[in-house]
Amino acid sequence: MHIDDPRHDREAGSRDATLDTTRTDDTRIGAVRPLISPALLLDELPLPAASLELVERARREIGDLLHGRDDRLLVVVGPCSIHDHDQAMDYAQLLKRVRAELAQDLLIVMRVYFEKPRTTVGWKGLINDPLLDGSERIDAGLHTARALLCDINGAEMPAATEFLDPLSPRYLADLVAWGAIGARTVESQVHREL
Repeated sequence: MHIDDPRHDREAGSRDATLDTTRTDDTRIGAVRPLISPALLLDELPLPAASLELVERARREIGDLLHGRDDRLLVVVGPCSIHDHDQAMDYAQLLKRVRAELAQDLLIVMRVYFEKPRTTVGWKGLINDPLLDGSERIDAGLHTARALLCDINGAEMPAATEFLDPLSPRYLADLVAWGAIGARTVESQVHREL
């Protein structure tokens, strides 16, 4: 179309009108903050060699249980959700002793859930709200969650978690011996592909 064509002005005007979308796009978004990439977080908090061995061994043992090659019972035990590093580490130390005592009959894995499914209001978990104040500092939450998993694995306690957000495994999966897809997300195609 030539610039002198009257249609040019109408089309240019309509394009210009679509540039200002602030009144229609993301009207319920209060702020946008950059999110650390999984590669950067894994570089900052790498998987220690001892943790790699622990996770591999626990996954293999869980697989053996699920396929009938081991007759022990898998027990995933721990709090509903994690919000305090020190309490989680105290629990991991206590559970480690019980794990050793009952190892002949039970394979104990610590429940370390960082996300909580919510249909309406309520705390969404450590990843989404690490400061417990509604600030939604997801970057800090991912860092805190990964650091805690490093410490729990460092204490020789394998960890289990539920993956709610399909991005979370990219940040945490190498430190998780057993991952769950919960009842609210079990029919999600995205989660079934994890």
